[in-house]
Amino acid sequence: MLAVERHYLQTYGGGFTENFYGLKRERVLRIKGGEAPRASRAAPTLMRETLRLKERDIWKNLAIMVGLPYLKRKLDESYDIHVPQASILGPQYNRNTLPPNATLRERIIYYYKWFLRNVYPSINAAYYFSLLAFNLAYLFDNTKYFSPFLWLVGTRVRRMGQADYRAIALAEQTPVTPKPRPGNRPGQANSIWHPTNFVTIIYPRLLSSLRLLLPTSIFALKFLEWWHASDFARQLSRKATEGLELPPPIVSGMPITKPPNKKSANDSQKPENQPRPSQSLPTNTVSLSSAPPQQPASSPPSPPSAPPPFIQPQKPSPPISATTNLPILT
Repeated sequence: MLAVERHYLQTYGGGFTENFYGLKRERVLRIKGGEAPRASRAAPTLMRETLRLKERDIWKNLAIMVGLPYLKRKLDESYDIHVPQASILGPQYNRNTLPPNATLRERIIYYYKWFLRNVYPSINAAYYFSLLAFNLAYLFDNTKYFSPFLWLVGTRVRRMGQADYRAIALAEQTPVTPKPRPGNRPGQANSIWHPTNFVTIIYPRLLSSLRLLLPTSIFALKFLEWWHASDFARQLSRKATEGLELPPPIVSGMPITKPPNKKSANDSQKPENQPRPSQSLPTNTVSLSSAPPQQPASSPPSPPSAPPPFIQPQKPSPPISATTNLPILT
């Protein structure tokens, strides 16, 4: 993060996020009002070079852009860890005095905890109150700094002009050729793996490509978050798995039962009471000349059949545990 911000401050005059929104950082003139509107209109290129951040200004801005937020986050995390312990333990937590033969590490930890409990809450409140005051003053056009830290380093944020865009386009179009150094072998200076070429050509272009890579990756990440959180993806997955017939789970120790055979479509369409071709259908016509049909003699009744023997149903075997390989008798 430090290398990316330093490259953007040197090349584009602003941080990565500020350059994405067309903003830049510049020094404030030590004159009344801090601006020279006539000179800005008459010679915008000269004013740009005059107000451009120097190397010392770049490191000051890096300290408030990268170093200060990192320090603030670490202090907040330590405060959230130690202060609840002091509120829970009460006097026992505060009784831990520094021993007489304490090491340097124990002294640093002791004073650090004392600072978090007694001093840091006031510093944190002053930090947020100063931000609020400068934001309100910047909102009503009473100051040129929206942050007290920008006021400390003497830098303000402004929108980029035509002179800035022309200078950036000219710097990107100018080819960077490595300077020949004595002692290099033939062809060594043209290799991309040469340390000089990598630092002067490949490394700046790699950092400049983040202008397109980072926004694209952020958009792709947000799209994936929306895809997994929306109901549209669930409906598609549900429709894809509707036609799948999953087999029933097999539990070790249970008898395997075969699923009943399904009738074919042709068999299901056939009616059950369809007459066979060998049987003759009765007719509704009666012949008067023919004799009435003789009924067959009744046969003697058959003796009653013996009842089927009683078969005791077989109990299913209990399931077997997967860890102990023993039957589960419940």
